[in-house]
Amino acid sequence: MAAATTAAATSSAALKSTVVNRSFLSSSRHLTRPLNCFEPKILPESYKPLHITLSKNPISEFISSYKESKNPENNLEDDDDDKPREECGVVGIYGDPEASRLCYLALHALQHRGQEGAGIVSVHDNVLQSVTGVGLVSDVFNEAKLDQLPGDMAIGHVRYSTAGSSMLKNVQPFVAGYKFGSVGVAHNGNLVNYQDLRAELEESGSIFNTSSDTEVVLHLIAISKARPFFLRIVEACNKLEGAYSMVFLTEDKLVAIRDPFGFRPLVMGRRSNGAVVFASETCALDLIEATYEREVYPGEVLVVDKEGVSSLCLMSHPEPKSCIFEHIYFSLPNSVVFGRSVYESRRAFGEILATESPVDCDVVIAVPDSGVVAALGYAAKVGVAFQQGLIRSHYVGRTFIEPSQKIRDFGVKLKLSPVRAVLEGKRVVVVDDSIVRGTTSSKIVRLIKEAGAKEVHMRIASPPIIGSCYYGVDTPSSEELISNRMSVEEIRQFIGSDSLAFLSINSLKKLMGNDSPNFCYACFSGKYPVEPRGKVKRVGDFLDDGLSGNMEAIDGGWVQGIRNQEEVQEINLSA
Repeated sequence: MAAATTAAATSSAALKSTVVNRSFLSSSRHLTRPLNCFEPKILPESYKPLHITLSKNPISEFISSYKESKNPENNLEDDDDDKPREECGVVGIYGDPEASRLCYLALHALQHRGQEGAGIVSVHDNVLQSVTGVGLVSDVFNEAKLDQLPGDMAIGHVRYSTAGSSMLKNVQPFVAGYKFGSVGVAHNGNLVNYQDLRAELEESGSIFNTSSDTEVVLHLIAISKARPFFLRIVEACNKLEGAYSMVFLTEDKLVAIRDPFGFRPLVMGRRSNGAVVFASETCALDLIEATYEREVYPGEVLVVDKEGVSSLCLMSHPEPKSCIFEHIYFSLPNSVVFGRSVYESRRAFGEILATESPVDCDVVIAVPDSGVVAALGYAAKVGVAFQQGLIRSHYVGRTFIEPSQKIRDFGVKLKLSPVRAVLEGKRVVVVDDSIVRGTTSSKIVRLIKEAGAKEVHMRIASPPIIGSCYYGVDTPSSEELISNRMSVEEIRQFIGSDSLAFLSINSLKKLMGNDSPNFCYACFSGKYPVEPRGKVKRVGDFLDDGLSGNMEAIDGGWVQGIRNQEEVQEINLSA
């Protein structure tokens, strides 16, 4: 009885705090309302609302097209894939009879955010049904599997595995049954207090089935006594620290939520039939013909059900700290992320490089595909032709059969082919988005010179990366980041270019204008908005994303000491 009284009091207090400031919702065009003033919503005649009944046990069908490699040494070396990796992308759809198929198409558009696992969960007759698998979206799903996912609500997920062998049980979305029903969740981000929360839950008797930080969220929801359901999510998220853009699915609701700092992107749109769509990037909305309406605000919870879309503030959020690397590398150029065009940002990066670090050249080329737009901006600014000096193969998988006689730079040559007609005898400017370890850059410079280039000048459309990311991006430890160990001149000598220049962090912030304080620059400055806790990332360790390894595999830790501020300032000035 006491517990029930406490739960009621908690729910009542929470509901009183859900009234949302009108200015907070000014861009939504009456799309959202405070949760304590629901109004009836007219839906299309074709739409049949779900009726709330007693929860059934979820059906979770794990179907995989993954086949274990018999020769794990055939994997492409990290040196040949030397970029930070975005962990995943999420999708949520409510109110469309083709929800799972639309989810499938949207995941295709987000494939660049994760290539090693995909899954979809839908609701039909109040039962959550799941199909997940390891591999590309097209490998995991076919017509027969999508037929197993009927219903007008669905969530989806694509994921990248940081290291080790992929484990099917860790592929999201996760589905769990608990006292009050069933819930599915798809998560983009990383919880920096995951270790502490898991240890606390295990001490209380919780049993974990995966090594993913996302499972912690489900446990926190299950032990919450708040009512109604979305307040359980609010209560659980109040205990989380770090980055999370998540979509939840229940028998009758779709819930989207973003952490108070807004590290990872999450947008909302609507199809012509009234269906509400959430996705990590607007490119997914474009593919399924959904109109972009706005971002999910940092610290906001959006609840979609038969009554419409409602909003509440998860907690009083601090100054947003959106990931600047979304504009530098992760997102597709045709996306609008954090309210800005990614294409326009990257073109401006190239123009700034051309202004601050010009060099006499005959041709400007890009390291495809992420360096192309910045290279276009650079070329236009200096008045030199942009050409395709490197051709990227889009048919290279993550495994291959190496020649018996080792070919130098084999991994890079497999992916990038120099065009001798463009490069021979030329002074070449090569624009790339970033340098991480420097190994790939050195091989690219060598390829271009072997193709006959007279000079090779590297221009990098981001500041030097000196710190690891702990908010949902897989980066090496600080010791492995070449800019954390070497000056710009030392890096130039290491990669073998005739000159090297980075975009300065001050210029980057100036370009962001009034929005500059709302971005996270931790990988460039070493200043973390939320300090990582627990394990420390060291050389050879990986940030456990739930697809790979177990708890023992990350023994050691993952917060590495960074350079002092004087050294950071010297790096920024020299760039």
